[in-house]
Amino acid sequence: MFMKFDRIAQDRVDHVGIDIESLVIAGWAGRDAASIEHHIEELAALGIPRPSTTPLYYRVAAQMLTQGGRLAVLGPDSCGEVEPVVVAMADGLWIGIGSDHTDRKAEASGIALSKQLCGKPVGSQLWSYADVDPHWDQLVLRSWAVIDGRRVLYQESAVSSLRTPRDLIRRHTGSDTLPAGTLMFCGTPGAIGGIRPGTRFEMELHDPVRDRALTHGYDIDVLPVVS
Repeated sequence: MFMKFDRIAQDRVDHVGIDIESLVIAGWAGRDAASIEHHIEELAALGIPRPSTTPLYYRVAAQMLTQGGRLAVLGPDSCGEVEPVVVAMADGLWIGIGSDHTDRKAEASGIALSKQLCGKPVGSQLWSYADVDPHWDQLVLRSWAVIDGRRVLYQESAVSSLRTPRDLIRRHTGSDTLPAGTLMFCGTPGAIGGIRPGTRFEMELHDPVRDRALTHGYDIDVLPVVS
């Protein structure tokens, strides 16, 4: 999947294109066992089975990635989840923002299956991982959803609630990096008020140390389920 990014490193910006050949979604990526269990129970209430281990790495077709401002989904049972993403390039690791938009009804039948059914929106800007690694735990994830015509805060948490990208990469590859052309989603905090669908999803990764943010948003077009 060919993608274009604006890369920001030490306040300089360059524009690059890259073929993403491998998409990995790290699930159950929290640091705190109690928080992980809370998210597992949150999904279990929707009939979604417990994971076999944590963290768990789902492989998804790279063609599911999108940088567009609209996402078409089948039926009314999907929703977004804000996540930091890592993009591995020839010159190192870069940090972006994405949404692991997931069909919750299909998730009850199989999480790996549900990951393949919805596009995965990703923002167009990246930060150098080296620039944020020293203060990584101070970064804050937020998302907003338009639900019943109202924009509400849907998620908010410091990334310290999640395993660091380096930790997730080591557990997945056994090394400190990913193969170039790999994009990894790095986990998500729980939803405020529970998981529920909306008509728009907006997300932010805020860096309070450098007073900047990565943002992206998309409208959700629900297609009818016919048989």
